[in-house]
Amino acid sequence: MASNIGSVVTLVSIGVICWVIAFVIALAVGADAKVIWTCLFGAGLGLTGIRYSIRRNKRSGI
Repeated sequence: MASNIGSVVTLVSIGVICWVIAFVIALAVGADAKVIWTCLFGAGLGLTGIRYSIRRNKRSGI
């Protein structure tokens, strides 16, 4: 089952945007450091996933 790279990148991008929104809200309400770091790592891993998906698509033609 071949997936479209555009849909994969779109889905992961939406996830990254949600993590960034959660980070901003966590800062606004003064959340614990653990929550703030979770949001940062979630967004960072999402960005890594976007990069990985694009590189994998170039190599294997998903």
